[in-house]
Amino acid sequence: MPSTLVTVAIASRDDEAHIEACLRAVQAQDWPGDRLEILVADGMSLDATREILGRLAAEDPRVTLVDNPGRGRAAGLNECIRRARGDVVVGVDVRAEYTPDFVRRCVEALDRTGADHVGGSPRPRASTFFQRCVAAALASPLVTGGAGARGAGEGGFVESVSPGAFRRRVFERVGLFDPNAVATTEDADLDQRILEAGGRVYASADIAPAYSPASSMRQLAREYYRYGRGRARSFVKHRKLRSLRPALPLLGLVGQAILLVAAPWHVGGASVAAYALATGAEAVRVARSAGIAAIPVVWAIFPVLHASHGAGFASGLVAYVLRPDWDEPAERLSTSVHAALAQT
Repeated sequence: MPSTLVTVAIASRDDEAHIEACLRAVQAQDWPGDRLEILVADGMSLDATREILGRLAAEDPRVTLVDNPGRGRAAGLNECIRRARGDVVVGVDVRAEYTPDFVRRCVEALDRTGADHVGGSPRPRASTFFQRCVAAALASPLVTGGAGARGAGEGGFVESVSPGAFRRRVFERVGLFDPNAVATTEDADLDQRILEAGGRVYASADIAPAYSPASSMRQLAREYYRYGRGRARSFVKHRKLRSLRPALPLLGLVGQAILLVAAPWHVGGASVAAYALATGAEAVRVARSAGIAAIPVVWAIFPVLHASHGAGFASGLVAYVLRPDWDEPAERLSTSVHAALAQT
């Protein structure tokens, strides 16, 4: 495995506060240095990101700066993948934290499982009281549709996982990332195409980068609104859901609204009370380790997550049915181009 050439692909835009730490973490990987290339697609940053990247590229010939006129993360990853020489492509999020064995564990998981895409469950690293409350809520099975629902803590084949590594040939078979995918859902879109083509996606308990969860209720609501909207886009685009999980918050909102409007008042009230009791009990269970004061905050977080995701899903259904923004089929990589790149 150490003879495998690995391409680390990074999409960045206006990340001057994070890009150097990210690059240093990649440079510190325990994978052989001569078998690692680092491609960074910059989305035409307006801050000092490009200057920092230029300096780091001058220091390390493995680092290459790539222009990303599309600006988004999916478009940036595509720019890197088109230029990748490696047989394995590892996607790295600028704002996450990675241990020195991240690349090695990704390649080992690909080799061990035969999967086309491997990743893990990102670990929230909280630095404030509210972030600790968010981390507690995300540990609950009541959380649907976002980062907390994507992985498999014990390891196993799953519907979608992020972040992680791909065998490069996957992009030759099913195509690149959808450049218009809603941020944070581009992996799920690609994974759906992998599964439909007969491939496999694996979540490894050994792959667990750290990330900072939302720092306010408003930011959390916006994130989950985007998750819901992105999942609705995938549903409209592919005309199927591999499970009901992404639609559950919307179904719950619609069902509750029907009960409140059409059913006798005591039936609707009982339904609201049952939801409050269930989420309250779950808040007690998952928030105890964060302290008693965290319990009411986690209790309040659950309906915010569900309502935001459900509203985003509903908004996405309407928006993408009326105006789809994808092209079919997805752009595929050329095997001959990769062969030429691999010889350089």
